[in-house]
Amino acid sequence: MPFAATTSVPTIDLIRFRSCVDDKQTGTFCDWVYDRTSNKWLAESSDWLLAKPVQILVILLLAALVRFLVHRVIRRIAAGAAEGTVPGVLAKGHAGKLLGNPVLSERRRQRAETMSSVLRSVTTGIIASITALMILDVVGLPIGPLLASAGIVGVAVGFGAQSLVKDFLSGIFLILEDQYGVGDLVDTGMGTVGTIEAVGLRVTRLRDGTGVVWYVRNGEILQVGNHSQGWSTGIVDMSVAYSEDIPRVQRLMGETAAAMAGEDGWQDKILEPPTVAGVESMTGTSVTIRVIVKCAPNEHFGVQRELRERIKEAFDREGVRVPPPAFPGAAGQP
Repeated sequence: MPFAATTSVPTIDLIRFRSCVDDKQTGTFCDWVYDRTSNKWLAESSDWLLAKPVQILVILLLAALVRFLVHRVIRRIAAGAAEGTVPGVLAKGHAGKLLGNPVLSERRRQRAETMSSVLRSVTTGIIASITALMILDVVGLPIGPLLASAGIVGVAVGFGAQSLVKDFLSGIFLILEDQYGVGDLVDTGMGTVGTIEAVGLRVTRLRDGTGVVWYVRNGEILQVGNHSQGWSTGIVDMSVAYSEDIPRVQRLMGETAAAMAGEDGWQDKILEPPTVAGVESMTGTSVTIRVIVKCAPNEHFGVQRELRERIKEAFDREGVRVPPPAFPGAAGQP
């Protein structure tokens, strides 16, 4: 009997996507349709044409609802912060001592609106990203490799954009803490002194006294001196002859400063009654007396000039003598 060799042809399984029927997921709409119809195509069609779109629609509706609620909470907090009714949010600092000032109220409102816009944008991005991942999972696409790739890209971008992230974070805290605002005269600590024209999340723009516009990255500002926050101090030093009656001169300077502070044109600029600090310095021929005036922000320059002029007129009227020239022959003196 001849030897009969039996050979078997190996079967090749085609690679294909597993359907909802192949997965045998009990409790799903696809499984419910397949149990009642025993039709694989109908069960798969019902899953793709009805079940999955409904799931995606529910995810989108929930995302929209969460976004609406989060944005509403952010707006309510921003509105309360603009009115100063939320403790610890957008702290008033020195400027908060001047209550009722419409300029400060508007500035506070702008800060609150800026922070509200930033937070709304961030939350929208987060909610949209989570929603997209959930929809991809419902469709059946693997999100594991996508998350891993996104993590790698995020690390690479983070290393390459450290300064950019630093600038943005610094800009957020600059606005949140109200370190300076538009119209403030500031010293950035880097040799740049000027008036703020714009405050962004990444760059601050200011113009110095010569008209040059400077763009300073927020992340590079390590310290800043604000000459305009809350109030400013006007200092007027006047020198008189050494032989003058000092109490009389001090009384004359105090009366002149007080009269100026009581006038309509200067009441809004001078916040408190001027103070005669007393003798600031002495030499062999002169005595320097100082007057200190608490002024509104950036108003001390004009107050100082006007007060010097008025004190000079009072000295001329009352016959107060000024120090003689430092050496003979100067200014036409014998």
